[in-house]
Amino acid sequence: MCDYSLMAFPNRLAVAGEVLVVHRFPTDSLGLISPARAECSADGTKSRPEGLWAAIKAYFKDQATNPVVAVCIPPASKLVLHDIPANLRNHLKVGPVEEVTFTQLSANAYTYRDAVRFENGRELPLQHLVVGQRVKVVSVSSEAGPAVPELSEPHSHVLAR
Repeated sequence: MCDYSLMAFPNRLAVAGEVLVVHRFPTDSLGLISPARAECSADGTKSRPEGLWAAIKAYFKDQATNPVVAVCIPPASKLVLHDIPANLRNHLKVGPVEEVTFTQLSANAYTYRDAVRFENGRELPLQHLVVGQRVKVVSVSSEAGPAVPELSEPHSHVLAR
């Protein structure tokens, strides 16, 4: 649903019909966020402060004033993946826009497990998507369980599923 590396961030459940973008979080992991929160430059990356101390200060200032909210997708949800790069299209034998099913590659703790499965059966870990790539949520799986609040507090611990 949301890889372990994103559990330290506020998060919410995806909503059918919304468009999300791939974002690189401060943990260096890729995840999905609302485009309104992207605040990215033209090349899809956020400018980085010069030096370690400046980066640390900027991180805490950004989190306090405008926290980035990870959007979690339940397994078996249907998505449309846009802007698939040519190298991935060739490797996966897919087009530039494809309907995919959100899945988990394993249940192992402390590993990236979120992925998308194409109609041809190929799977691609979420970590192989491109920053700024658009993802439309077609339907949210009924496996999601009860509704969750719009924003939840960051998790203080990691739970393995």
